[in-house]
Amino acid sequence: MRFKIQNLILAGGFAASAIFAGCGNGVAGVYSDPNGAVTLELKSGGVAALTFMNETATCSYAVSGQQINLDCKGDPGKLSFTIHDDGSLTGPPGSFMPSLRKRK
Repeated sequence: MRFKIQNLILAGGFAASAIFAGCGNGVAGVYSDPNGAVTLELKSGGVAALTFMNETATCSYAVSGQQINLDCKGDPGKLSFTIHDDGSLTGPPGSFMPSLRKRK
């Protein structure tokens, strides 16, 4: 019986780790274009802030594969960013959004 309980606890720990890893914490950080006109801050827990021309929108985000899906309050609405192999982000095709790179 003790062996089964230990296995359940271990399995629960692995499941919790997978859940937290899937929340987008690996992408957390501040991204901006070379001119600093657009800034995207991705925080742990799926909270984000998108700033353009000194106007900041509060957003939530989720990571799905190579996509970051934002849901912002107000005008920006829903936006998707593609995560590239070099860590840069690009906005929706045909949008004004420049490529964003993570600040160090």
